[in-house]
Amino acid sequence: MGSLPEPLPERSYRKPVGIRLLESIKGTPLSFKTHQAIVLIVTFLAYTSYHATRKTTSIVKNALDPQSSDLSLNLFSWRTTSLNEPTGRRKLSWILGEGWAPFNGSDGTALLGELDVAFLSVYAIGMYFSGHFGDRTNLRIFLTVGMVGTGLFTSLFGAGYWGNIHNFYYYLIVQMVAGLFQSTGWPSVVAVVGNWFGKKKRGLIMGIWNAHTSVGNITGSLIASALLSYGWGWSFAVPGLMIAFIGLTVLLFLPVSPESVGTEEEDEWSSPKKNGDQVFEPFLRPETVVQEKPVGFIEAWKIPGVAPFALCLFFAKLVAYTFLYWLPFYVSHTAIDGKYISSTTAGNLSTLFDVGGVLGGILAGHISDRLDARAITAASFMYCAIPALYLYRSYGHISFLINALLMFITGMFVNGPYALITTAVSADLGTHSSLKGNSRALATVTAIIDGTGSVGAAIGPLLTGYISANSWSAVFTMLMGAALIAGLFLTRLVVAEVAAKIEESRSRGRETTDLNV
Repeated sequence: MGSLPEPLPERSYRKPVGIRLLESIKGTPLSFKTHQAIVLIVTFLAYTSYHATRKTTSIVKNALDPQSSDLSLNLFSWRTTSLNEPTGRRKLSWILGEGWAPFNGSDGTALLGELDVAFLSVYAIGMYFSGHFGDRTNLRIFLTVGMVGTGLFTSLFGAGYWGNIHNFYYYLIVQMVAGLFQSTGWPSVVAVVGNWFGKKKRGLIMGIWNAHTSVGNITGSLIASALLSYGWGWSFAVPGLMIAFIGLTVLLFLPVSPESVGTEEEDEWSSPKKNGDQVFEPFLRPETVVQEKPVGFIEAWKIPGVAPFALCLFFAKLVAYTFLYWLPFYVSHTAIDGKYISSTTAGNLSTLFDVGGVLGGILAGHISDRLDARAITAASFMYCAIPALYLYRSYGHISFLINALLMFITGMFVNGPYALITTAVSADLGTHSSLKGNSRALATVTAIIDGTGSVGAAIGPLLTGYISANSWSAVFTMLMGAALIAGLFLTRLVVAEVAAKIEESRSRGRETTDLNV
């Protein structure tokens, strides 16, 4: 009879300061469930602040470039200063309606479009590198640096208001560096959540958790809109300070994995295991910790399902980010019930798209869990987005209520698959069976999928800037085509999931027949 292995030596864990403080107050180590709750709350706040800073540009866009002679938008009572005042007196008395050089000229819309493209291009490229470094560094430190850097450069964009800066290249460089720091966020938070939550209810949990995207957009919209009357610089400075503060919270409280804080899921080793009709107590724990090697960039692309979902997200994010950057502008430039609304009202109304996105993300996650079919769910939502986009463009102008309702429905179908792919699907593929248990691929896989999607996110707003000059109907045609292509990229995976469901149904039928016999 073999002897029991010697007890494992105590390992020292460098727990975050905030976790050690909570344990000191409580008097006992925090449970696995408590750690999970902390992870969900902290990462939710972290990515909410990322999107809040990202959304401000679309709200301030109309204030920087209010020119619209054909629509007579300047009829609204926005000005409180006289244009006859000396420049020195007007420098810091800017109020909505005057615009801000160099964006208030004839090429203002094009310049703002270039800022969007520069930001999203650097963001997309940075995403690939962020995933690579994220799997090789301490995610808590990596995320904190990204958030503080994002806050700094978001605030620097707003500082152009107080510094009376009118050089386009200043804003261009600031946006590009901000995009680089922003790219650290998504691979990091998905990797951390994926480390703490298994696949069983991942779709629903991450669907609810992914509401941070929409909550961030809504928060950013409301803050930026509310502060515009005090000067557009505040619309950048306040969200910038907010994300920097939350970044410090991440540094203090975020446990990146169970191993990093020396905890484990209660029922994995300590709870009784059932084998047939017998129940036994597990007493052997793993004696050695396998040193996992980070998965390479090319190797991650070869994981089954990564390429189709990445290409699907390219077109899905093209649609979503076109709305993110241009929806307030579109609403304020489109007559609703024969009237044009102000930039502030348009910004507030556009939040309904994100409210619909919250419901869409939760529904997509829950449905995909129940069906155990991520591809079928994502493709179905993308196909439903096509008629939703058509109805919004065709009938959104009838009344304010109809516009709001159709915007909500469109947001639900557009953001549903976007949320599902960037969360549960990325986490599933980052822990794919082909990796043989290696968990150090989460950030890389997430970065590949969302980075590819971010290329589409950069192209969508860019094309919209050119196409909208001639026809908004053509823009919506482009978006419907993108939604269709996004769904088609998942065709092979959908067929495979349907075949698996049919085979599973047949197997159950055969088992039932055998039992009856």
